Amino acid sequence: MASAMLSFASAAASASASLPVHENLKGKTKIGSVNFGSSVQERNPFGKTKHFGRVSMTVAVNVSRFEGITMAPPDPILGVSEAFKADTDEKKLNLGVGAYRTEELQPYVLKVVKKAENLMLERGENKEYLPIEGLAAFNKATAELLFGAENPVIKQQRVATVQGLSGTGSLRLAAALIERYFPGAKVLISSPTWGNHKNIFNDARVQWSEYRYYDPKTVGLDFDGMIADIKAAPEGSFILLHGCAHNPTGIDPTPEQWEKIADVIQEKNHIPFFDVAYQGFASGSLDADAASVRLLSARGMELLVAQSYSKNLGLYAERIGAINVVCSSADAATRVKSQLKRLARPMYSNPPVHGAKIVANIVGDPALFNEWKAEMEMMAGRIKNVRQKLYDSLSAKDKSGKDWSFILKQIGMFSFTGLSKTQSDNMTNKWHVYMTKDGRISLAGLNLAKCEYLADAIVDSYHNVS
Repeated sequence: MASAMLSFASAAASASASLPVHENLKGKTKIGSVNFGSSVQERNPFGKTKHFGRVSMTVAVNVSRFEGITMAPPDPILGVSEAFKADTDEKKLNLGVGAYRTEELQPYVLKVVKKAENLMLERGENKEYLPIEGLAAFNKATAELLFGAENPVIKQQRVATVQGLSGTGSLRLAAALIERYFPGAKVLISSPTWGNHKNIFNDARVQWSEYRYYDPKTVGLDFDGMIADIKAAPEGSFILLHGCAHNPTGIDPTPEQWEKIADVIQEKNHIPFFDVAYQGFASGSLDADAASVRLLSARGMELLVAQSYSKNLGLYAERIGAINVVCSSADAATRVKSQLKRLARPMYSNPPVHGAKIVANIVGDPALFNEWKAEMEMMAGRIKNVRQKLYDSLSAKDKSGKDWSFILKQIGMFSFTGLSKTQSDNMTNKWHVYMTKDGRISLAGLNLAKCEYLADAIVDSYHNVS
């Protein structure tokens, strides 16, 4: 906020009269001197002086204590939605953010979620604080859902589970654990990976590097490069793996490749660190989508797993997830859990209750649980149908002979198109298709009716934009 000081010269005033410079450093207000009746004005280094004949005005500006803070760049994913909303073209498509939409391209609240919430209202449940580790019924349900209720790691109480703020918060809590108890350890992340992974480890001051994953020549998995980079990593590194439906590529290793990945991780004494954001949502099966986690835990490895219920239950705004640490003994798991709680306390104190109760109620009720599985199959099935329709449309429209079958080999809500940044810009600027600049599109935001339009946009951008 600026303040102004206006002085009028009188006939009796001396031509040489002046006001001294005043500085109020505490308030960061700086006022320059003013001369009356003189054609020569002393230079004012702090304010702005304007002359009106024999009248001078000095403006003193308050300098903010936050002057050195620069403007942050827009988020590369969430910024896509903001640009989409500002576009008035009726053909526009938002394929940027990974959120499920109906065939009418509307947000979807699962029916089973509504039933669980109605049960909570009928019971008149309170809004008291949860313990630091979260809702006990949720922690039990989410660990059993991930590993299987009869898994030895569950039976032997070797899993430390703490409710987190969805996948992001759970990853951040694990990163804090690594920073504190594994100083100097490095996390290896896939190239490419979900855009927030690097932010999380940077913020936690945890070193990271990348391992090869995507092969642009085949629009598939660079498995040999992945294995070579994991082998070359310093012994005892944390290897961040996408449990299923790799984001952003949609390319997952085969069961045989997972076995080889496990071999190398064991050989180098690495620690697997899974990010499981799509259990049940990728294939439609909760068990199939947890196979990679269960494979490595069955080998007796200690590992970390971050979970999220944003996608598979549509609880985006509830921020519900968990961090699980599989340890070699129950005693170690108890100690790890105590330290996770210690780290969580100054971060956010304790997690929210609403989403945790929804998950616990659904997983704990056989009828609701089966209804949830049916809805997941429906959502996964709609995305599979859209994926097939897009492939069919591309194959029919593109006369160049290009093989688009990679779209069918990918899984989950995303497809990695192989489009460059310039080509992705053309998708937005010419065709009003909003997507991330790495060429990723969210098939969850597409419907059957728009597949041909999207195919036209992709074919044009791929062939006509260098």
